[in-house]
Amino acid sequence: MRWRKFNGDRINLPIKEAVEEAIKKEHAKGVRLKVCIGTDSQVKGEETEFATVIVFLREHNGGFMYIHNDKTLQKYHIKERMLVEVARSIEIAYELCDLFIQYGVEMEVHADINTNPQFKSNDALKEAMGYILGMGFAFKAKPEAFASSCCADKVVN
Repeated sequence: MRWRKFNGDRINLPIKEAVEEAIKKEHAKGVRLKVCIGTDSQVKGEETEFATVIVFLREHNGGFMYIHNDKTLQKYHIKERMLVEVARSIEIAYELCDLFIQYGVEMEVHADINTNPQFKSNDALKEAMGYILGMGFAFKAKPEAFASSCCADKVVN
């Protein structure tokens, strides 16, 4: 997986090493971190593009994020695509969760799924929430799921 920073700089380390390095750097400055992981997608013609973000929030001092984009030609129904977004976020959360535990970093998984039943994405809410909570992760959906609905949304081309 290729990851980059918001400014476009490539992250050349494996993502787990890059995240640990970032946590150590921030902790050395005395900064408390919280991490939110989310994925968004857009369908453009034949392609579906996914953007997964790891958002690092510095307590009282902004934040930064790491971004992974990829595209597929696979066709999805809306509910299936929402659950694929969640699965991608969980995959990264699971890969990194031992670091967050080790360094005392709070972590949430954000789903770009609307809590309002009038929206189509709401069809996937129960399954997504069960999946995330069943993995032992904190869960946020729209409108509180800013990592997926704002951050990832901005970087999905």
